[in-house]
Amino acid sequence: MKEPNSTKQHYQQLRVLSCEELWDTEVAAFDRADARERMKNVAVVRAVGVVFSESGTPEQKERARRWLVGLLSDPEEKIRRYATNALPKLGSDSSEEAALHDVLRRSASDREKNALARALGKIGGAATLEIAGEGVLGAAAQKVRANVARAQPSSVALDRVLQKTAGLRIRLGCRAGLERIVEDELHEKSQEGARFEAIDSSRGAVTIAPAGDFSLADLFEFRCFSTLSFVLGSIPSPQESSESIARIIASSLTLRILTAFTEGPIRYRLEFVSKGHQRAAVREIANRAHELCPQLLNDSREAPWQIDIIHHPRSISVELSPRLRPDPRFAYRRRDVPAASHPPLAACMARLAGSMDNEVVWDPFCGSGLELVETVLRGHTHHAIGTDLSAEAVAITGENFASAISGPIRTTFAAGDFRDWSTVESLRPRSVSLVITNPPLGRRVPIPDLHLLIEDLFAAAADVLKPGGRLVFVNPLTVKPAGRALQLEFRQKIDLGGFNCHLEKYRRI
Repeated sequence: MKEPNSTKQHYQQLRVLSCEELWDTEVAAFDRADARERMKNVAVVRAVGVVFSESGTPEQKERARRWLVGLLSDPEEKIRRYATNALPKLGSDSSEEAALHDVLRRSASDREKNALARALGKIGGAATLEIAGEGVLGAAAQKVRANVARAQPSSVALDRVLQKTAGLRIRLGCRAGLERIVEDELHEKSQEGARFEAIDSSRGAVTIAPAGDFSLADLFEFRCFSTLSFVLGSIPSPQESSESIARIIASSLTLRILTAFTEGPIRYRLEFVSKGHQRAAVREIANRAHELCPQLLNDSREAPWQIDIIHHPRSISVELSPRLRPDPRFAYRRRDVPAASHPPLAACMARLAGSMDNEVVWDPFCGSGLELVETVLRGHTHHAIGTDLSAEAVAITGENFASAISGPIRTTFAAGDFRDWSTVESLRPRSVSLVITNPPLGRRVPIPDLHLLIEDLFAAAADVLKPGGRLVFVNPLTVKPAGRALQLEFRQKIDLGGFNCHLEKYRRI
């Protein structure tokens, strides 16, 4: 809605008022004014929709909603149109929908009809769909269908099976630097009968192909990846167009995947990655995809799937991802701590560590316990020990561990400085087979002397590890262990979200 500068300026002045000030002064004056003054002060209508939606109490919102519905009968088209645009911000029920239908039937203005169609696209339901056949809703028809579909349960079905699909590619995203560990997990699972093979690896991603039928549950047996997406198609950058992207989204491949893995109506959220909201482009692409494949409904609210448009240097890829919250692999997390480990990173660390029979594992900075849990889930652990300066973190580790692990695993969780390890039950010289930890990195948790902390970690590990024992940790510095007791076996730079550290593995000789 393009407004004159004077109306915009007036709106900006009204926008900062409280609900009480706006209602008692501006709305009251608007209601008393003659037709000419009301048109001059039409910004009041817009301000009511915004201010009351953001800060009004339920009672205030209801009062404002009734006022806006009343304005739908105003003799001035501009005032009706402003009320039409403001009304969806305050929510709606069937009475508001019916009032908009009434105006739509009476309106002779294309501009007003367009505003009504946009409003009904936001709040319309089954009753609005009955008039969609008249063509008055236009592009808003898809939004109305999404509103109706949202009332029905819709979810990602983990256990349903997609039959073998030639040429299907699945991208497993990970922290840059962890690709080899993701591939190692894939190779190990394939030897155990998993149905996937790696076909390509690039920075931050491993692309795999299914060898036959599979379910999403099969994919979520892998613990080391961070994100999962189905590659729907790609376009060379110079040939980018809304039409070509819409055709990829509406393809038989997309529909086949979504039909197989969705319970209920198929709803997805369309996003441009790293290019901002791009609302106009999203609307154009989604509407065209819906024309081509009416089963697909773009819905920004609680959709179980997301389609991302990702710009690469020479191409654009269109990828489909399940929106699973929480991630079914890490649903054991009951609580978290500030600066907690990224769960797939913890899984990668546990995989890198390997395992020994009757493993005794110590995490000196246990945080929320993810490294301990992921290590125990791999098997062979006899005793898990977690320490942390924070008593709350130790309690959270205990909760998460109990949620994840059932079985005769001995545990010791204690609050205290890792340097005082000799005061902790079961921590004795040469008593531990694995030290695995993600120490404070000095980013979100300030460390007075991070260099000294890493040196002391090396010293503690050298003392408690038995010969052949391993130290696996994320090293934020270039500090190396003193002496020759710890021998480096693995060192890989990894991206932890804008800064680099090294994932390292040492063995006690």
